[in-house]
Amino acid sequence: MRNEFTAIVEHDDKWFVAYCPEIPGANGQGSTRDEALESLRSAIALILDYRREDGLRGISADADRTVVTIE
Repeated sequence: MRNEFTAIVEHDDKWFVAYCPEIPGANGQGSTRDEALESLRSAIALILDYRREDGLRGISADADRTVVTIE
């Protein structure tokens, strides 16, 4: 699955800080812009995985489940 998100990168003295406005709580940092973006990618993946698992808790076993792909 391919998703695209907005990354905002700011330079704060020695650090680059990145965050994603579409995913509250997703942020990253690094000593370079690339490190901050990689950290942000990891944060987004962790948040989406957690939300997916959390959202499926309590769904009845006989519920109709299917996959919807966003490209």
